[in-house]
Amino acid sequence: MGSSASSPLIGISTYLERSRFGVWDVPAAVLPRGYLDGVVHAGGTPVLLPPVGDWESGHLSNLDGLIIAGGADLDPSCYDADRDPATGPAREDRDTTEWKLINLAFKLRIPLLGVCRGMQLLNVVLGGTLHQHLPDRTGTDAHLPRPGTFGRVPVTVAPGSTLSAVVGERVEVHCHHHQSIDQLGDDLVAVAWAADGTIEGIELPGEPFLVGVQWHPEEDGVDRRLFEALVGEGRA
Repeated sequence: MGSSASSPLIGISTYLERSRFGVWDVPAAVLPRGYLDGVVHAGGTPVLLPPVGDWESGHLSNLDGLIIAGGADLDPSCYDADRDPATGPAREDRDTTEWKLINLAFKLRIPLLGVCRGMQLLNVVLGGTLHQHLPDRTGTDAHLPRPGTFGRVPVTVAPGSTLSAVVGERVEVHCHHHQSIDQLGDDLVAVAWAADGTIEGIELPGEPFLVGVQWHPEEDGVDRRLFEALVGEGRA
């Protein structure tokens, strides 16, 4: 498994959105550039994985790492819950494709980083559940001040965790989410928390590198340590 290239190949799941570019206004597979820059800066080569097609082990066998990107709310039916009025429209294309990608990463033991929605989906794939509207639980919109902006949230990271080895035990992060982990999935461990108790980081012990963060490292400017950790694990 894995590529033979000196620059590790890092697959990144993409959005499928209507997009405007040049003279066109059409559906397109898109991804915020911060993910690409993070991987390249860390010495990797990004490979975009659109939410279409029927992904199989052979398609991912040359990847050295996988990022499940942020994005829209998960369909609550994925974790057997009724839909809260605050939950956004279902995106079956991403839910289905990324669920498959995560399971293939488990099977092939590909290092994996889940970002925001990606962390939530990782939790759900392993049997966990979500809070569908975080302000109802915390009484604050600190994690998503308003659309199109990021909240700055101080996070405490468990000593001795994989995540603490990457970012330290205290870090201020960019957050943009109104949902969060409720019940943890099988064998997952919470390793980072906001002051209001929101789980901001998870790990799966025993895996080569399987980390989820609720924040957006692609928006953290020059602090790209999570990308460096993933690419480094892929290189190893």
